[in-house]
Amino acid sequence: MTRQGNERLLGILTVLVAAVLWGTTGTAATFAPDVGAVAIGAVAMGGGGLMQAMLSAGRIRHHRSQLRTHWRWLVIGAVAVAIYPLAFYASMRLAGVTIGTVVSIGSAPLLSALIESRLDGLRLGARWMLGAGLGLSGMLLLCVAEGAGHVPAGTTTDVLPGTLLGLLAGLSYALYSWTAHRLMQQGIPSRAAMGATFGIGGLLLVPVLLLTGAPLLASWNNAAVGLYMALVPMLLGYLCFGHGLARVPASTATTITLFEPVVAAGLAVIIVGERLPATGWLGIVLILACLVCISAPVGRTRPRGEAPRQQTAR
Repeated sequence: MTRQGNERLLGILTVLVAAVLWGTTGTAATFAPDVGAVAIGAVAMGGGGLMQAMLSAGRIRHHRSQLRTHWRWLVIGAVAVAIYPLAFYASMRLAGVTIGTVVSIGSAPLLSALIESRLDGLRLGARWMLGAGLGLSGMLLLCVAEGAGHVPAGTTTDVLPGTLLGLLAGLSYALYSWTAHRLMQQGIPSRAAMGATFGIGGLLLVPVLLLTGAPLLASWNNAAVGLYMALVPMLLGYLCFGHGLARVPASTATTITLFEPVVAAGLAVIIVGERLPATGWLGIVLILACLVCISAPVGRTRPRGEAPRQQTAR
């Protein structure tokens, strides 16, 4: 395998690790039932983002002139980081976990592909389209299986606004993935690009955390859950995600993270004691088939005159 192929495989594996870590958030949140969803999202994304910035402070300072040159991408990405957890958790609260998860996570790969097509002039190959179709179908089956018989009361009238918020969450996820990838294409290391983007996004989430985060301090158990969410899924998970983004396109990365609900479903069965019907297992098989398609070489057409770039995180 060529060096470029090895780098791409490494990028796929690190994004997959990020998806596994993100898949633990739902189970972790069940250990702090008194903490609201918005507070969980704010402490996870906000706290994790600020810690990323602190760990990457040296790299950010070293590349501050490049970051300043591309400040528009940085600001857009940071705003998207702040919007994502608020829209995602609000979508699940209004439309229910099933619809909120399907729309938020499932729309991200398609929106990411649309962004790359419109702004980068890139065309996704048939293999990626097949993989994305398998993944989205599998996630839909999995989420429907998880949500069967567990539709929250009073959500029927809130499905439309919840769905729209889910689309906003998917768009913000796709957008900050794309902006971070663009920063890396300009020679900015992944740690500096992700640290700056998530650091500013974390600062934007501080007021939300101050307004909603009081239950996190009500008990050691709640505080431990909040600390875990910030340190493991968000800090470590997004370090892995940024490492992968330096090696694969944003559309590929967001498609690979469809593995997140597979992990979430597995933990719900093993730890929480939920049962997964046959439809859910079929969904898992389709998502695994999606990963096989995405992991294989993907045919892509670059804009004319653009030479291939090989990014390496430092």
